[in-house]
Amino acid sequence: MCKVYRGYDKRIRPGVYIKRQAFFPAWKIVGDIHRPFCKLSPIGRDPGIIGVLDGDDVRLENEHGVVISERKNAWDYFTCGRRLFCWDDMDMSYFANYAFWNYFTLPALLMRDDIALKELEPGRLEARFPEKIPTHCRVQQFRFDRQTGLLIQHNYTAEIISRFANAAHEILGHAEKNGVVYTSRRRVTPRGPRGNPFKRPVLIHIEVHDFRLLNNKPWSVPY
Repeated sequence: MCKVYRGYDKRIRPGVYIKRQAFFPAWKIVGDIHRPFCKLSPIGRDPGIIGVLDGDDVRLENEHGVVISERKNAWDYFTCGRRLFCWDDMDMSYFANYAFWNYFTLPALLMRDDIALKELEPGRLEARFPEKIPTHCRVQQFRFDRQTGLLIQHNYTAEIISRFANAAHEILGHAEKNGVVYTSRRRVTPRGPRGNPFKRPVLIHIEVHDFRLLNNKPWSVPY
């Protein structure tokens, strides 16, 4: 049975927009640790719409699981055209789902055989992701606390937004539930040339209000 994480995201400050798509103050997320599968709601203006990442593909479903629209090989749609300036609900669903799937499957994500790891220095890893994993960019860096082993910073370029979107993703807090330690507070800011996070602007702030590991498959979890 695959394990599943379940979280209630994660307060993203009201009024924040990415490519003219608003982030909701709270999201609910269900995902599969072992493969790129993630459900997130709400997406768009209708609180009953669920965005689903399934491998390279994305779709929108209603609360009954009926597919409203779908898009194959979703990354290929971001190379040019209006997505340089504005996104639709499918675009936001793809971006948010793959991002949160990456964030909240750690450290299991980095234990995959198809991700190449290199220790740059004690506590700092470089990870090279294969093309088949939807993620921000192919080469990313992770910094861990040398005493606790907990993640404290994740550096990447959000290429889906811009090749200049160099981000420092700080972990501000961890929590524990049923013996499982998870990241409970996160902050994303622009990244300096030496990999250091800028204090401002805060691009995204995330707080996790509930986190669960389940033995159900994600599509069988009541949404």
